[in-house]
Amino acid sequence: MDIKKYVEAEVPELIAARRHFHEYPEGSQQEFKTMDYIEDKLTQMGLSCVRVPRGGILATIDSGKPGYTVLMRADIDALPVQEDTVNLSKPKVAVSKNEGYSHACGHDGHIAMLLTEGKILAEHTDEWEGKVILMFEQAEEFGERGGKHLLQYIQDQGIHVDTCYATHVRWDIPVGKMAVLDDGVMSGAFFFRVRLNGKGGHGSRPDLSINPIDAFIAFGAALQSLRMRAVSPDHCLTYSFGSLQAGQEPNIIPPFLTFAGSCRFFDNNDGEFFSKKFHQILDHVCEEYGVTAEIKEEQFLPVTMNDRTCAALARNTIAKTLGEDVLYPTAHWMASETFGAALAIYPGILAFTGINAPEVGSGANHHNAKFDIGEKGLVTGVESALAYVLAVLKEKPDFSDFKTADLKELIARL
Repeated sequence: MDIKKYVEAEVPELIAARRHFHEYPEGSQQEFKTMDYIEDKLTQMGLSCVRVPRGGILATIDSGKPGYTVLMRADIDALPVQEDTVNLSKPKVAVSKNEGYSHACGHDGHIAMLLTEGKILAEHTDEWEGKVILMFEQAEEFGERGGKHLLQYIQDQGIHVDTCYATHVRWDIPVGKMAVLDDGVMSGAFFFRVRLNGKGGHGSRPDLSINPIDAFIAFGAALQSLRMRAVSPDHCLTYSFGSLQAGQEPNIIPPFLTFAGSCRFFDNNDGEFFSKKFHQILDHVCEEYGVTAEIKEEQFLPVTMNDRTCAALARNTIAKTLGEDVLYPTAHWMASETFGAALAIYPGILAFTGINAPEVGSGANHHNAKFDIGEKGLVTGVESALAYVLAVLKEKPDFSDFKTADLKELIARL
């Protein structure tokens, strides 16, 4: 397949699609118009779609010839971030028209790339063997994750998958570059949201109240001590509180407090340890301070773990097809990804696509109001994805040593 030629012909539509999705972002589990647009494009390609409730969209491209089945995924939700119309140095070429929401993580680019890849594969089935499943995932960022519903549907329907692929754009990798790492590439995560219930009262008589703020202060101190005492210094583990809500006035003790945060790790055992100790400390503080705890939200995302066979094949293929200089050395990323669940079920990789382009003003970090995409990087992303997937379909790597995780257990915690 003449990948560069085919991709070059699709660049205008690739960029137009990215800008459309950027202008009309929708939050997690609210991606209805986004999915309508995706389904319309897939239908134009001659593909039939399945919309999995609260999961997203699946579409299969069948070459008509036996072979491997590759699952290719893009996440489709946006963030509750009010966008800045200017990036690091210039007015943005596309700005959100949905107040309070923006594609400040790059999912607009992910969707546009996967649609382009799907179109090229669908138009040239005579040039490859096997099947490709396109998966457009709802709610990667927050709440009820769409990935678990998609993975469950694939299992329930008896759909066979040999290997999987995804990419994430990265603000710190230059346009025209790709990074494919071995093993852990994005951290696992333990998300939590807890309400502490006490007894409200007057600030002059704390003895007549049960102050949930006192309990939280004790809990936070104990958690910080745990990180220093019990986690090996050569293991990467961080945690933070991102939300804290309690009371309004200085002389009124509130009846409850709600806090939320996350822990990040590159060893799932460390994440399990932190989760267990989190609950033990919480129980102890509740008993000590007389409060009760309600777990409002708790999710465990496994480390996004690249298969070494797939990663080596990807690097070799990208170097051969696009040039060795396209491969970019980088460190793993402390951000987390629901695609880690797919990679625990199927061997595969998550590659990084560079979008940093000072000449267009991109380079602000993700989840930032100034975040922007160097769109030329998406072209390299499409070329690399196609080169790798076609190589997998042709070479059919041996995955007999891959150890599949328990899907039921994974889904229960997502």
